[in-house]
Amino acid sequence: MLRSLCCLAAAATAAALALSTRPAPAQEDAKAPATIGSIDRKDPRLDALIPKEAKIEVLAGGFKWTEGPVWDKKNNALLFTDIPNNRVVKWSAKDGVSDFLKPSGYTGKEEFKGAEPGANGLAFDKDGNLVLCQHGDRRIARLAKDGKSFETLVDKHAGKRFNSPNDLAFAKNGDLYFTDPPYGLPERMTDPKKELDFQGVYRLNTKGELALLTKEMTRPNGIALSPDEKTLYVANSDPEKAIWMAFPIKADGTLDAGKVIHDATEEVKAKKPGLPDGLKVDQHGNIFATGPDGVFVFAPDHTYLGKIVIGDKNANCAWGDDGSVLYICANDKLVRVKTTTKGPGF
Repeated sequence: MLRSLCCLAAAATAAALALSTRPAPAQEDAKAPATIGSIDRKDPRLDALIPKEAKIEVLAGGFKWTEGPVWDKKNNALLFTDIPNNRVVKWSAKDGVSDFLKPSGYTGKEEFKGAEPGANGLAFDKDGNLVLCQHGDRRIARLAKDGKSFETLVDKHAGKRFNSPNDLAFAKNGDLYFTDPPYGLPERMTDPKKELDFQGVYRLNTKGELALLTKEMTRPNGIALSPDEKTLYVANSDPEKAIWMAFPIKADGTLDAGKVIHDATEEVKAKKPGLPDGLKVDQHGNIFATGPDGVFVFAPDHTYLGKIVIGDKNANCAWGDDGSVLYICANDKLVRVKTTTKGPGF
């Protein structure tokens, strides 16, 4: 910080010395994160969520494909995955970037021949355990107490192996919702090891019972619950049907017919980078959904409010710090936006 030179009692020599030790403006600017993109405001309600002076700050780069961010409250740090490198990365304001876990998603001894072996979505369960969607191992797993090994929570539906679990969301009672597209399979839809003929959305309850909720989506990906847990939001990362859907959750836990809340197919066809992917809600039910060119923001009534324009592919987002900072995994980068809302649980 610049030192104040407004001390009337200071001698001229002391003032000169203070001036000589002030950092140059270039040095001061070098400490601030670089910024990218802009905020595209479509509805005045966005101003109550993202201040007009908000900036998209670049915190780290040089990764291959970032995903699955989750805030670790215990350690005041963000965890996220670098899928091609089969690792979970840790970032904190104090220490910057470091490896947290490797391997993260593929633990086999043979060489993995696909492009996405690592874990994808991450979440903490109600006991504080890290739960991972493991692409390479094709399962939902929990990190064991030793911090290195994994415990399988579920890896099959009706006796058939999952495709490659992608993203997940915990309900308040501990039930786990997750998606299962084919992105972790080396040849995806045509992979000879693909056992299921659909891409499902599932719920695993606290008794370990698995329920297939829907198989109507071609590429179910990001997933989130509304704050009252009466609606399940799911992104469909199919370039031919790039949509976000809302499914009412019935009293018995099954889903009612879903409806499209937004269709971004034309933006994909216009070559804007990215597809509907990971999403999060805030405490009030606003939806922050990664998609073509940035993070789409929808009101609880599903009105499109605007976009955090990143100008690059972006895969997922998460609330962190005091709950008001939105961290975004943007292709090979980690960025953040400071908001005036908060995520659930903060």
